[in-house]
Amino acid sequence: MKLITEEIESVEILTETVNGKKSLYITGPFLQAETVNRNGRLYPYNIMEREVKRYTQKYVNEGRAVGELCHPLTPSINLDRVAIKIVSLVPEGKNFIGKAKILESTPMGKIAKSLLDEGVRLGVSSRGVGSLRQNPKGYNEVCEDFMLATAADIVHDPSAPDAYVSSVMENAEWIYDAVRDEWIMEQTKRKINTLVDQKILEEYKLSIFNEFLNSL
Repeated sequence: MKLITEEIESVEILTETVNGKKSLYITGPFLQAETVNRNGRLYPYNIMEREVKRYTQKYVNEGRAVGELCHPLTPSINLDRVAIKIVSLVPEGKNFIGKAKILESTPMGKIAKSLLDEGVRLGVSSRGVGSLRQNPKGYNEVCEDFMLATAADIVHDPSAPDAYVSSVMENAEWIYDAVRDEWIMEQTKRKINTLVDQKILEEYKLSIFNEFLNSL
């Protein structure tokens, strides 16, 4: 399956005060269905609804739904780059309205807050993994195997395409590791297996060398 990203510009900034402490949020339509987007893709509503329910139950309700600052190159979450915590994701028509808290205590959250404070316009980008099929009308339709990885990362100028990132994301094949609950690039998995074999060989050679030293 391939990594698929979609970007949304129309997000709003909210400030909420609880017990005298102010928190910064972004909110807006994080996900859209039954509409051909600017990437020429369409998400059937039943597929998007199913994935939003799964994502909400497994991640949002468990306090595990987070997003990064800028485009990552993988479906997996890099905890050192987390900037937001997604606190809600609800349907509204064919869209799904999200709300995410800026994590001001993380390095990337601090950067995101500083940018927003200075009036920099930011958007959000969803990440998912799945297959695409060509529709007779000329657009790509997302297939049943689609899995939502995160409902929102924070991105700058989401209307501007990044050719390199798109190339990496669209062409790579990803495999889901259910035990580790993470995505692994197929090519990387083969490389990891090779590296494991090499490590075993190196450890064996090192043990022989140590035995030789001890015999002196």
